[in-house]
Amino acid sequence: MRRRKPMRHRVLPLIVIAAALTTGCHPAMTTQTSKIQPPPETLAVPLRFARHNFAAHCYNTLSCKVVYDDYDFSPYDVDAPAPAPSSPNYREAWIPASYIVLHDFQAPAEVEWKSLDGVSHEAKVDMAVIFKDHLIWHKVPKSDMADFFRGPVAGNPSIFLEVNDHTINVYMGMLIPTRTEQIPGNKYSYGRDDLFLVWTRTY
Repeated sequence: MRRRKPMRHRVLPLIVIAAALTTGCHPAMTTQTSKIQPPPETLAVPLRFARHNFAAHCYNTLSCKVVYDDYDFSPYDVDAPAPAPSSPNYREAWIPASYIVLHDFQAPAEVEWKSLDGVSHEAKVDMAVIFKDHLIWHKVPKSDMADFFRGPVAGNPSIFLEVNDHTINVYMGMLIPTRTEQIPGNKYSYGRDDLFLVWTRTY
């Protein structure tokens, strides 16, 4: 298994559920939100991906280990407590994801963590099930979408797995170029990089 390395990959400039199999060390039942639907713009202009980028983040845990694509995304000290997020908008710093997955989905992400109450958990989060349609979630209407990729495959979105106390969240984000400024007067804002919650489960 590859360990997390100090060097971080760069993503391409144009670049972030169904059920997941879970097993727990604790007999408590799990609850799942109702199925999360993509924005209507996603369904109106379906962009599909063949590869993806990935990152994992742990918050409010006593220990945390995440393995995906045979790569260990765990903190350098797996057994060190992970603090709460530093600010309410902490997810804005995630995009883009730093690890480039050079193939389609294979084995599920394997997560082992201890929540703040000291309970140990294990889960397998199957990205192939969550993203079985390979849709890139976005909120850009066709009329405002700039030409950036041709063909049925759009590019590499960022997929994020977040462990936060008793909950695992999966998000997707990707920069979608636009014809208009998203921030009036800002000539560098011709694009949207919204982050979408795609799947969540509390253990």
